[in-house]
Amino acid sequence: MVTKTDRKAERVRRHKRVRTKISGTAECPRLCVYRSNTNIYAQIIDDEKQVTLVSASTLDKAVKNKKANKEAAKEVGTLIAKKAAEKKITTVVFDRGGYIYHGVVKELAEAAREGGLKF
Repeated sequence: MVTKTDRKAERVRRHKRVRTKISGTAECPRLCVYRSNTNIYAQIIDDEKQVTLVSASTLDKAVKNKKANKEAAKEVGTLIAKKAAEKKITTVVFDRGGYIYHGVVKELAEAAREGGLKF
């Protein structure tokens, strides 16, 4: 009997595997991406202090596109880069959250790079 794979559980497994290798510090925090069916979220996290330094999502008022598509991902990427620059954060470690580096996640990462973040 063939069973259907649980895609969410597989993503969580991939994310845990990546998180054993990636950690954010005060000098180089972690840019974490989460996407749902309706929204896109990005956080810059200092894992040593367990504190979120900067966050942006499609729920913010500064983001005009409120859907989870490529245009919204570009807006969230530029917004997180702008907020990070205000807090004097220039380099980060990119955590794709177990998602494939494709589509929405790729657009967010490229927009953050264009906004001035280095990773």
